This record gives sequence, C-alpha cells and structure tokens, in this order.
Amino acid sequence: MSAPGRYQKGVIAAGEDTLQAACREFHEETGFIAQPPFIPLGRFRQNSSKKLSVWACEGDFDPSRLASTLFSLEWPPRSGRFQDYPEADRAAWFSRDEAFSKIVKGQTPALERLYALPSGK
Repeated sequence: MSAPGRYQKGVIAAGEDTLQAACREFHEETGFIAQPPFIPLGRFRQNSSKKLSVWACEGDFDPSRLASTLFSLEWPPRSGRFQDYPEADRAAWFSRDEAFSKIVKGQTPALERLYALPSGK
C-alpha cells in the first residue's frame, strides 16, 4: 500500500483510458514517447492481481538512452520507510527466442500476439 499522496505504479488514473495509460507508462518507464499508429494486441492477465492492456507501435528506441522515472516503495515492508526505485533499470533488444526466455510468464501471450502480426519477425 502506498503512503497518502504517493504515486501508485501501474494504476490507470481517473478519466484516463487504457491506451492513454499505456502511453504514459511507456514514457515513465523509458523516457520515450510512443507514437501512433497503435496496434491493439489485447488484454491479458499477467498474474492473479494484474491485467495488462497491450499495444504495439513502431519507433526508434535506443536502449542506452533509457531514462526511467522513479516510484516510491515501502522497504522493508511495514517499516514506514519509503525508498525510490526506477520504473525500469535497463533495456535491451532481444531475438525472438531470447525474448520468450526472458519475459514474465504472464506476458507471453502478448509477445505471441505481437509475433503473429504480419510484420512480426
């Protein structure tokens, strides 16, 4: 649980639709701005408490230029002490097989849908 007034990671803001939230999250986590056209890949359950709405788009992303914002997390748990952590700490490009071996299990269906697109490689 977050302290009052603290940013909640991954939460869709009031009045924000899922694509707007995805674009905001992408910017917060990478420092890059996603540009249309956006291809909807679907809605997926990552785990028992988290659902993902996922889109694909093309762009020029240099992983060495990752510029992630920070979020606050109470650590250690129930200590009352909050520490800041980056939304993402590193980025890289992977081959298809490497991507499937590294991705969180609950995100696999989104990656499968991406590779099923006519332009998927």
